[in-house]
Parts: sequence; C-alpha cells; structure tokens
Amino acid sequence: MAPRTRTTPLSRDAVLRAAVEVADERGSAAVSMRAVAQRLGVEAMSLYHYVRSKDEILDALVDRIFAEIELPTPGGDWRAAMRHRAASVRAVLGRHTWAVALMDSRANAGSATLRHHDAVIGCLRTAGFDIAGAATAFSLIDSYVYGFVIQEASLPFTTASELETVAAGMLEHLPADAYPHLTEMFEHALRPDYNYADEFVVGLDLILDGLEQRLAQLLAR
Repeated sequence: MAPRTRTTPLSRDAVLRAAVEVADERGSAAVSMRAVAQRLGVEAMSLYHYVRSKDEILDALVDRIFAEIELPTPGGDWRAAMRHRAASVRAVLGRHTWAVALMDSRANAGSATLRHHDAVIGCLRTAGFDIAGAATAFSLIDSYVYGFVIQEASLPFTTASELETVAAGMLEHLPADAYPHLTEMFEHALRPDYNYADEFVVGLDLILDGLEQRLAQLLAR
C-alpha cells in the first residue's frame, strides 16, 4: 500500500479515517501505528499526539462503526424499530466486515457505543420486555445479524449469475440419487425469483415472532 501524500492537517479524525481505510482494505489485523502512518504519509511517531496506541485506535474504530448504525426510537413499534436497526447493522457491517470480530470484544466502550446499546435496551424496555427479556432479545438479534453478515461475506458468489454458476457446477458433479435433498436445495437456489439476501428478512422475522410471543407472555402476567 503506497503512502498517501498528505494534503490536509493531521488530526485524530484523519488518523481514524485512515485506520478505517486500512481495515477495509486489509482487515483489522493489519491496523498498526506504522500502517496508519504510512497511509497518511507521515512517520509513526507523528500519530502519538492523537492516539496513544494501536489498542486506542481499535477502540475508536469500534465506536465509529457503532456511530454509523441508526438508533432505534423507543415508544413506537418495537418490531419495526428492531427490524430497521438490524438492517442498518447489516448494511454497516457489510461495508466493514472486519468489524464483526471487534464489535463486542473491546473493553473500553466509546460514547457512540454506549449510546447505541442504551438506545436498543431502552426501546425493548419501553415495549414491555423486562431486563432479562431485553438482554435475551438484544443477544439473539445481534447473534443472528452478525452471523448472517459473516456467512454472506464468506459465500463464493455475490450476484445471481455467480450463484447460478456455482450451483450449476456443483449440480453437474452431484449424484442426485446420493444427495436428493441437497440437489433439491440447489435447484431451489437456481430459481429466477430466488435471492439469498432475502433470507435475512425471513430469518429476522422468525426471531421477532418468537420475541413477540415472549413479550405477550410477560405482559399477561
């Protein structure tokens, strides 16, 4: 990665923007004081005026990711709020897939991270979930969204035509009589109206259905 010719003053925001660019291109493991400095076209020692260490950069990166996610608004339709927030998480992590592994791993949460978590919990609590139920809902939804993002990013296709090529290639070498159910699944995926991305909303609604039933039980007590 060639150093960038610096045309703007060095600042904490510039350092973090460069760190995001490094992570987007090469993953979070590639983020270091040296790599970020090279991106900015400066010496690594120049960064210490704005960040104290790689760990501080990683903490700040997580906070920037949470700041990109749209917050749910308490008091309205909690299902719609959770659905919208889940879609926003997926979109943000789709742009920054490296962040999935860092989102809940940092011990020093920033203000955007704290604000985000408080808003999600507040939305669930306002809807009627007790604190235990809110914890379960929060964990369940995020586990699903994070897992879907990881799986989606790992698939050997990104478009319908690429899916068709991959599935057709597998079907060509797949004895239908030996794997009838798998063959049926591939044939389903090859339908013109099939889009893997649609599975996200279907799965999310199944989770929200279960949480809605649990909420009804809580409110009926």
